[in-house]
Amino acid sequence: MQLFVNDLTVIDFSYCCPQRGIVGESWIVDVLLNGALNEMSMVLDFAVVKKQIKAIIDDAVDHKLLLPMKNACITVTDSSHHNEHEYVDLTTERANYYLQSPNCAFAKIATDTIDIASVTRHLTAIILEQLPQNVQGLKLTLRPENISGDYYHYTHGLKLHDGNCQRIAHGHRSTINILQNGERVAELEKAWCSRWEDIYIASEVDRVERQHIELSGFAYSNLTPDHHYFSYTAPQGRFDIAVESKVLDVVDCDSTVELLADFIARQLVADNNKDITVVAYEGVGKGAIANA
Repeated sequence: MQLFVNDLTVIDFSYCCPQRGIVGESWIVDVLLNGALNEMSMVLDFAVVKKQIKAIIDDAVDHKLLLPMKNACITVTDSSHHNEHEYVDLTTERANYYLQSPNCAFAKIATDTIDIASVTRHLTAIILEQLPQNVQGLKLTLRPENISGDYYHYTHGLKLHDGNCQRIAHGHRSTINILQNGERVAELEKAWCSRWEDIYIASEVDRVERQHIELSGFAYSNLTPDHHYFSYTAPQGRFDIAVESKVLDVVDCDSTVELLADFIARQLVADNNKDITVVAYEGVGKGAIANA
């Protein structure tokens, strides 16, 4: 007997890529279970699927930075600054990144490439360990949202968030609608998606000087004048990141979707002197609208 739940959840995360650097992503999750009927004549109660399996997936990868532990581009070491924190040093074709975060902000995956196949294998093994014995098989389908227009991948962190959004390197794959005097302008949408392609978005208020950043010894030895430093302490712990300017956009606000929508609208009004509406998405099916 098979039981399915489509659109069980959306996972928003970032991952380390040897070519692209740190990439924000959003995938929709579908679940198919195989098994014998239990004493309630069910493979598994839908409430359990929606609550327990979603919680397992969220705990494993959602709002985390996914690390391909078999790839030479990445090095992970214990922090010498804080207990239960780790350094991540990432060297890629596009840019070099150096981070410190609590352990819970990272997902270590035994692969050399973070992609749908490797994350599916990782999640399947974790979930199967926690399901009842009558469930004999599990098929996860991870898929990006079908977007017909332009979109961008971004990574950020929200220090004021009490939940997992506080993690300094989690992200989203998002689309955007920009209206000028009530009419969508594809050229503007494309321009912003190009500007924020595989970008790290930082808040100016979180900027620190080099002497105040906490990173690994390797990172300190390889920082360049092109690196910018951002750090904050949030409920989960201390977060630090060094990012090169070519993969960075620094905004004059927090990087919530509400304020990013407003940031874009303010930039466009200053450039065009026309009524602007920005519909900015944060991953799949949620976002904010700003008018200027």
